[in-house]
Amino acid sequence: MRRGLAADDGAGTALVVGLVAAVAIVASTMLPLTLGFAKTRALVATADSAALAAADTASGALPGYPCEAAESAVLLGGATLVECRIDGVVASVTVADDILGVRAEASSRAGPPASAEASRSGVGGRPHD
Repeated sequence: MRRGLAADDGAGTALVVGLVAAVAIVASTMLPLTLGFAKTRALVATADSAALAAADTASGALPGYPCEAAESAVLLGGATLVECRIDGVVASVTVADDILGVRAEASSRAGPPASAEASRSGVGGRPHD
């Protein structure tokens, strides 16, 4: 009888090694995806910051030139300014960065509300109480 039990020696070790390998494979797959998602969100936030900086400068709230303000915000975010357009006091910017070896772009637009009437309207155009 003892001989039959000896055939199972080390089976637990093999099982643990297999489980550890499976966890390592899943972790090594999920880590880059998670980092890519985080960097993408940071790129969108950089685009938003650049558009707000440009719009504030275009409106006169901040001194300087709108696209230079956008460029400064983009550099702080660690990205590259691809495009900056100013239409009155509305700024539209596009920024880019390499995320896991792939070029990613994000765009944003900022400016004042469309009209005073639009800012007083609720959902469906109903006025606020």
